Amino acid sequence: MLTAGIIGLPMVGKTTIFNLMTNAGAETSKFFSGRTETNTGMATVPDRRVDFLSALYRPRRTIYAQVQCSDVPGLVRGAAQGAGVGNQFLDGIRQVDLLVHVLRAFANPDVLHVDGSIDLLRDVETVELELLLADMDLLEKRISRIKGGKKITKENAAELAVLEKCLGALEQEVPLHRLDLTDQERAVLRNYNFFTEKPVLWVVNTDEQQFKSGNYPGCAELKQLAAQRGILLLEVCGQLEMEIAQLSAEDRELFMADLGLEELGTARLARAIYHALGLISFFTVGEDEVKAWTIKRGTVAQKAAGKIHSDIERGFIRAEVVAYADLERLGSMAGVKDAGLSRLEGRDYIVQDGDIINFRFNV
Repeated sequence: MLTAGIIGLPMVGKTTIFNLMTNAGAETSKFFSGRTETNTGMATVPDRRVDFLSALYRPRRTIYAQVQCSDVPGLVRGAAQGAGVGNQFLDGIRQVDLLVHVLRAFANPDVLHVDGSIDLLRDVETVELELLLADMDLLEKRISRIKGGKKITKENAAELAVLEKCLGALEQEVPLHRLDLTDQERAVLRNYNFFTEKPVLWVVNTDEQQFKSGNYPGCAELKQLAAQRGILLLEVCGQLEMEIAQLSAEDRELFMADLGLEELGTARLARAIYHALGLISFFTVGEDEVKAWTIKRGTVAQKAAGKIHSDIERGFIRAEVVAYADLERLGSMAGVKDAGLSRLEGRDYIVQDGDIINFRFNV
């Protein structure tokens, strides 16, 4: 399963955002607690297509796609040298596929910023430096282990050359995703899971007024930097969404309407994580269940069938496919079939986001 790791400085609202996405109920604090454990939970990915299909079929169960998220303790400046609680806990998200960096724009005298002031660009630099230093530490240990061995094999020598190239780049503060490496060199790094190789999303945690106005200190500069680096930037008001989450469904709808909100920021974030991980959904529908199934973009029909059950993959015959857009437009499966828009696809058909599929199989 592909996963996202939520990172940032202490007291920026990482765990609040994690809780809003996963309903995990992890403990939050107004003070730097020095915790070292990693919180893990599943975030539901809101999808209006699932809403439509559920309203159309009125099934007993409606199941949305989910994505796994991990929330690690806050990094502090100098963590790599042992400041705060150090950064050993980062091993808890070494295996994640995407980093979600939460940045604090809100000011709150009751929740002090760990560096004493609000400065988004400084906070980006602080966390990125700690991740870079964590990668350097891993590289130095592996290089030392290879060089200290009794014999350096041909494979070790090839690996050593790549690792030393990477270490040299990090010493110049060049993250590994910006390093010009061949496919063969990238393959050498595949099992290391370096932080500076991973894709990143930035999430700005604002106060209510900042969220309504769409402006906060450092907003223009941060957006410019995100655009330069090709990083998706989202804005969330964690405090406001916590208040909304405590309302009844009816009051929540009215409150959001008063604010002019069609959906919550954490809902947009869950969907952004899903797509940034290269994931798409296909749907199965019926009176018993409407369900979104998660696959990697580019998955063929037979492999997608295996998400439902290995027997369906093994006995795959054909996939009966309907595009979601056609069903929404025509209003019923009968209408889609009358229009000749239901089709049979073979095992090598590449499943598209939003396909509604009925698999034919024989075991």
